[in-house]
Amino acid sequence: MRRISSLPQGFLAIAILFTTLGSLPAAEDGFTSLFDGKTLKGWTLVGKQGPGYAVKDGLLYCAKGGGGRLLTEKEYTNFVLRLEFKLEDGANNGIAIRVPLDGDAAYNGMEIQVLDDYAPKYASLRPAQYHGSIYDVIPAKRGALKKADEWNEEEIFADGRHIKVILNGQAIVDVNLNEVTDAKTLMRHPGLLREHGRLGFLGHNDYVEFRNIRIRELPSKDQDNSPPEGFTALFNGTDLTGWKGLLKSPNDNPIQRAALAPEQRDKAQSEADENMRAHWKAQNGEIIFDGKGRSLCTVKDYADFELRVDWRIPPHADSGIYLRGSPQVQIWDPYTKPTRHGSEVGSGGLYNNKKNPSTPFKVADKPVGEWNRFQVIMVGEKVHVFLNGELVVNATTLENYWDYAKPIFAAGQIELQNHGDQLCFKNIYIREINQPRK
Repeated sequence: MRRISSLPQGFLAIAILFTTLGSLPAAEDGFTSLFDGKTLKGWTLVGKQGPGYAVKDGLLYCAKGGGGRLLTEKEYTNFVLRLEFKLEDGANNGIAIRVPLDGDAAYNGMEIQVLDDYAPKYASLRPAQYHGSIYDVIPAKRGALKKADEWNEEEIFADGRHIKVILNGQAIVDVNLNEVTDAKTLMRHPGLLREHGRLGFLGHNDYVEFRNIRIRELPSKDQDNSPPEGFTALFNGTDLTGWKGLLKSPNDNPIQRAALAPEQRDKAQSEADENMRAHWKAQNGEIIFDGKGRSLCTVKDYADFELRVDWRIPPHADSGIYLRGSPQVQIWDPYTKPTRHGSEVGSGGLYNNKKNPSTPFKVADKPVGEWNRFQVIMVGEKVHVFLNGELVVNATTLENYWDYAKPIFAAGQIELQNHGDQLCFKNIYIREINQPRK
């Protein structure tokens, strides 16, 4: 190889420029650059602190004494993200993945830690606070990070619940998020299970440089009534196998139901199933309700779980999802249906709560007639609700509607509520969360 000094004058200038800016990566099939080297086009700065972020000499940097959240304008679901970064002594930052525009990215989304592990002031951190960790959740293997003032190469692979972090050629995190079952962690980090969101950088008032930021999006595996990895389909797309009718009042109450003698329960269930078959049906991959019968219930009871369900309603309609046999995660038309809370209260709230919050943070419903998606995580008494990817209920206690003096039942059936309106459901999946033994 010839030395730079032997190149013609014009090529020598280009070589010196590339040496100054850092070598440019070779073109990579399927990857798109997220940073043009000149501007912050395609990015938005949220919660700016001090000087924030800026560009110089082809580098993106977080200023000393500044930061905030620099997030992509676009949202991503599954992807491979590649970048290079350089830290100063003791520097701290973070890479946001699948985060919302608002809220704490490390909890409402995920933060892949960026940190100078070698700094003495970080000697006593918790394992999941060091570089490459899914912050406060999954600790990264240590030792692959280069010393301060050296460039590092990092790749973040996110495909469904599979998250992998490769630092300087070494895999330091490789985890299936479905394996996270600790109740406190799941309730503290609702964003761990977000399906999509923005990418970005999370400044902590330290100077950090980034370059060669590029992404390859991975295809979605969504297919109607085909469960994601780790989930079980509650609806097979063709019939109502696994479902039963709700017993007639007063035995719609789980406490009353449990008090029935076996022969009484069997007789009541037989009548309820006949009612179910008259008003609920599977058609074209959907569960359709004519608005005239009673609620539809799972045959099986569930304790701690993650539930996904797509639903669609006509104008003015009202329904809900009962968790452990108790009402309810609210479904309704927030734009035209009067409510006890006033106008434009969105779906997703825990409607029957009295002491704890009953309304969602925001209206995240799609226009009436379009499909909506719930993602409900229930662990112990607490519930997270995502509606169309937006967190609308965060670690809220679900109260026992049937006896407010007692906590919610430890287990119970999932119910699709009848409220006298036509309804459609599909893509109903559940993942049971098994708590680790103490």
